[in-house]
Amino acid sequence: MASPPDVSDASDSPAATAPAPPAHAERPVPPGSTTAGDPSGAPLPRIVPRRHLGRLLAAAGALLVFAMVLRSVILNQAFQWGVVGEYFTTSAVLDGLLLTLWLTGAVMVLGFLLGTVLAVMRLSDNPVLRTLSWGYVWIFRSTPLLVQLLFWFNIGALYPTLGLGIPFGPEFLTVKTVNLLGPTLTAVIGLTLHESAYAAEVVRGGILSVDPGQVEAAQALGLSRRRTLRRIIVPQAMRSIVPTAGNMLIGTLKGTSIVSVLAVHDLLYSVQLVYNQTYQVIPLLMVATVWYIAVTTVLSAGQYYVERYYARGASRALPPTPPQRLRLRLSAVRARVEAATAPGGR
Repeated sequence: MASPPDVSDASDSPAATAPAPPAHAERPVPPGSTTAGDPSGAPLPRIVPRRHLGRLLAAAGALLVFAMVLRSVILNQAFQWGVVGEYFTTSAVLDGLLLTLWLTGAVMVLGFLLGTVLAVMRLSDNPVLRTLSWGYVWIFRSTPLLVQLLFWFNIGALYPTLGLGIPFGPEFLTVKTVNLLGPTLTAVIGLTLHESAYAAEVVRGGILSVDPGQVEAAQALGLSRRRTLRRIIVPQAMRSIVPTAGNMLIGTLKGTSIVSVLAVHDLLYSVQLVYNQTYQVIPLLMVATVWYIAVTTVLSAGQYYVERYYARGASRALPPTPPQRLRLRLSAVRARVEAATAPGGR
C-alpha cells in the first residue's frame, strides 16, 4: 500500500506560510507623481495643512496693538528722547548704576550664604535649630521690606551704643550706633536679612527635590557626607534652585530702588536728584527705566545659560540656544534660496 505524500516540507516552508499580499496593496507614491493604478495618470492631490484663522486674527490684532503702542511712545514729544540720550551716560547716573549693581551682588551673595545656613538648620534633626530657623523665616517674610529698612535705619533709638565683650559681662569696645550704621550699610543689612529668609526656602526646596535614593547610593559607595553634598546633592539641587534664584536676583535688582528712601545714591535716587533740579521728571525716569531693562536683560540671558549648564544630566540632548536656532533658520532659508535659483529648480 502506497503511503500518502509527505507535505510537511511544503507547508513549513516560508513561501508557503507567508501570507500573500492583498491585490489592492500598492507602494506609496510621492506627492505630485502619477499613480500606477490610475489609468488617466493624473497627479495625486497635494496635502494642505489646516488653516487656523483664529490664530492669524489674534496675531494680527496683537501686532496692531504693539505697533500703536510703539508709535505712541516714539512720537510722543513728552518723553523728550533727546533729554534721555543726554543724561543716559552722565557720571551721576552711572555712579548710581554702579552702586545699584554693587548692592545687588552683595545682597545676593550674603543673602544666599545666610540662607544656606538657615536651610541646613531647618533640615537638621535638632529641634532647637529647626525652630530658630523657622522663626527667622517667619518674621522676615511677614514684614514688608520698607518697614524693615526704616526699622534698621532708626535702630539707634533702641540701641544708642553697640558693644563687644563677654556675654552678660563687661564690654571691651563700644561705639555709637549712628556712627557705625550709615545709610548704605543699613541698606545692605536690611536687604540681606530680608533676602536670606527667601533664599533659605529656595535652598531647602532644592535640597528636598533630590531623590533620597541618591544619598543612600552614595552612602553605599562609602562617600563622605561632605563629598555626597558637593558632588551629588548640590549639582542636582541646582536645577531647582537656579530658576528661582535668577528670579530673586532680578527682583533684588529692582528692589534696591526702595533704598532711595534712605537717601542712598542708587540709580533711582541719582535720577531723582537730577530732575529735582531740572524738573524734567519723565525723561529722567525713562533713563532709569531703560537702564533697569538693559541690566535685567543681561541677567536673564545669564540665567538661561546657567540653567542650561545644570540641566546637562536631566536630558539626553539639550535644546538649541537662540543663536543656534537663528543659525539653523538662516541655513534653511539659504538652502531654499539656493534650490530655487539652481538650474532646473522650482
